[in-house]
This record gives sequence, C-alpha cells and structure tokens, in this order.
Amino acid sequence: MDYSQFPRNDVLCVDMRSFYASVEAVKLGLDPNEALLAVVGDLSRPGSIVLATSPALKKKHRLQNVSRFYELPKDPEIHLVQANMADYVHASIEITKLLNRFAPKEAIHPYSVDEVWVTVNGLEKLYGNRWEIAVKIKEAIREELGFPAAIGIGDNKFLSKVVLDLHAKKAPDGIAECTYEEVPEKLWPFPVEKIWGIGSRMKRNLHRLGITTLGQLAHFPLEQLKKRFGIMGEQLYWHAWGIDLSPVYGNFFKTKQKSFGHGISLLRDYTKDEISTVILDLCEESCRRARKAKKVGKTIHLGIGYSEETGGGFSRSISLDTPTNITTEMHAVCMHLFKQHYDGYSKIRRVYVTLTNLSDDEATQLDLFSERARKKDLAYAMDKIRDRFGPTAILRAASYTDAGISLERSAKIGGHWANSEQRMTVK
Repeated sequence: MDYSQFPRNDVLCVDMRSFYASVEAVKLGLDPNEALLAVVGDLSRPGSIVLATSPALKKKHRLQNVSRFYELPKDPEIHLVQANMADYVHASIEITKLLNRFAPKEAIHPYSVDEVWVTVNGLEKLYGNRWEIAVKIKEAIREELGFPAAIGIGDNKFLSKVVLDLHAKKAPDGIAECTYEEVPEKLWPFPVEKIWGIGSRMKRNLHRLGITTLGQLAHFPLEQLKKRFGIMGEQLYWHAWGIDLSPVYGNFFKTKQKSFGHGISLLRDYTKDEISTVILDLCEESCRRARKAKKVGKTIHLGIGYSEETGGGFSRSISLDTPTNITTEMHAVCMHLFKQHYDGYSKIRRVYVTLTNLSDDEATQLDLFSERARKKDLAYAMDKIRDRFGPTAILRAASYTDAGISLERSAKIGGHWANSEQRMTVK
C-alpha cells in the first residue's frame, strides 16, 4: 500500500480508565488504581447494572465487564457507590477544558463521556512530538484531576482508537502508537471482532467468508467486499490497511436532525391499562423537542417490547396527512397503533415513540379558529414555562400517577440517576 497519497495527522485518542469508578474514588479520597470500588446504577435494586468497577476490584475478583448488583462478591472492603451521572458529566467537561490548554477547540472531538480525540498537529515547538504531548496530557489529567488515563496515538482517528484498545490499555505506561507502516505488525494479527467498529453480526458475516483476522480482511479482494457489504465493505477494507479519511478538525456536532424520539426500559411489567400514561409522557418529550426545533413530523412510530415471560413485541408506524408536533395528536396515533397490534395479554417492559419525516413548523397551515390552533398555542406556552422553571414545572395529571415516568426521568441523565439526592427525592 502506498501511504504517501493519504493524509498523515497526529491524533491522540484519550480514554479515562474505569471512568465512573475513578470519579467516585477521587470523591472519596481514594486511589482509583488501588481502591476496591463498584458503581451501581441503583443501589435499591439487586438486579441493577454495575456501571463500573475499579481495576483493583476487577483483578481481585475477576469480574466481567457487565454484571448485576447481586453478582458482586460479599467483600467488606468493596466500596459500593450509587451512580451520580451529573458528576461524571462535570468531570468530562473538566477534562475537555484541560485538553483545550494543549489544542484548540476545533481539534478536540469528544467520542463519549470518557473518551476523546485530540489532534495535535503543529504543536512540536510548544510541547514536543506527539508522544511527548501524550505523556504531558496523561500526567496533567492525573495530577490535576486525579484520574488515570490511557492514550492511543495514530496517523488518523481510526489508528489512534484501535491502538488504544489493543495496546495502550495494556501497556505499562498506558500509551501506545501506531503509524501506517506499523499496521501489519500491530493490527493484522488480531481477530476481526477485536477491531473497533466490527460487531458480532459483522464478525459472523466475515467468518463465513473465511476472514478471521484483520490481516485476512486487508488481503481479501476489495470488489468482493463491496459486492457483499456495499459501502461498509469498502470501509472495512481501508480500515484493515489503517486508512481513515474522517476529518480531524472542525465542528463535529452539527448534524441534521432526522427524528425526535424517546424510549424507556420500564423497571417493572406494565399492563395494557397503564401503558397509555407511559406513551403520553414519551410523546410529550418528543413533541417538546420538535417544537423547540420548530419542526413537525408526518410519520409516527411506536415500538413495544414485552416482558421476558412472553418475549416479543411489535414496531409499527403511520404517516399522517398533516404533520404534527402536538402531544395529544401523537399520543392518539400511538394508542391507535397499540390497540391495533397489541396481543391483548402480554405484560410490557419496553416502549419507544418516534416522530419522523420532518418539515418546518412554519410551513404547516393552521386555521386560526380551529381547536388545533389552540392546542398548538397551549403546547408552546407550556414549553415556555418548562424552559424557565424546569421540565417538571408543569405536567399532565397522568404523569403523577404510579404509571407516570416523567418525574423519575427528569432526575436522570442517560437513563441513570443524576445524583443520589435526586433519587431519594423522587422516591
């Protein structure tokens, strides 16, 4: 492969090790590398997910990455901590601020709350070469914030991310590098499922073609990959050679909104008589976001998942003649879909609604004297109250019943409690 025709950048992929556990350890005045600590989604529920465990706890008890609260060993030395998502978001922001001292904002691309790409082109005179910059960033995060980090260094985003996952996290100093020329040595021997971007389904598809390692993928005919997987096959081929043309500068967050949707995995089984309230709360959130963006949707989608006892569910949609962002209209359509496709007896555990096929709200024609016009005015008035006084400042009466979910969701970030105090208040 002639790499001279491809861009060569200095990209770091910075990963916070056991991030949630590290934040909680620092809060408790403990060493994140030495403490035995587990972060649990909800300490009041034995079946709650363990969101993070410290490296020392994993090593001592050989814990898997995904486990339940009740599966944790009965070790009195373990610190059990309720997840506090607001603290993790705040810590992530502080890390980004720190990185901004080393690179401009347009060179910083957060990938998740605990992982970020940083392009350090042209900073040699200020901080040294890219390896030296990685060392400085790692030390600054540790000394100023207390969090351990691992850093992958590559000629593009893909290489920095993959070398982070395959080598840096296991390296004694937590740093590893991969250039284009080092791809055969550092990447090709690994199984395809170890490579970022290849999931279990793609693994099975590649195995059917006799491709089990990244090296085999790199030497598989490109045309056959394109014929079998389309554009994804072409991307897999170039990634196998370490080539990635993703931009390393710019505003990475400007994406066109294609839909407004919300979903929830319920904490208990819901009956058909209760589910209307859940759907109403989800429709309210979806329509409020659509109204804030001055958008309306013509297609409404409802998804229902049944409990493990029966399994299954359904996913259906309807397109309207007139697009909408009015909660009661979306709710009525969702309930029509529910009554039409619900099996009549299964308990419900998952619900999601989506408003899609979007257009500008201003383009929607309204009769000023119709009931629909008054509903829209009322919806926008309620939105203004919520924007000023908070999302729970004004709710529908159904949201205050046992079946309502708005109060609990307002105290969560990413599906987990923002902090322990809010959880107790909602309870």
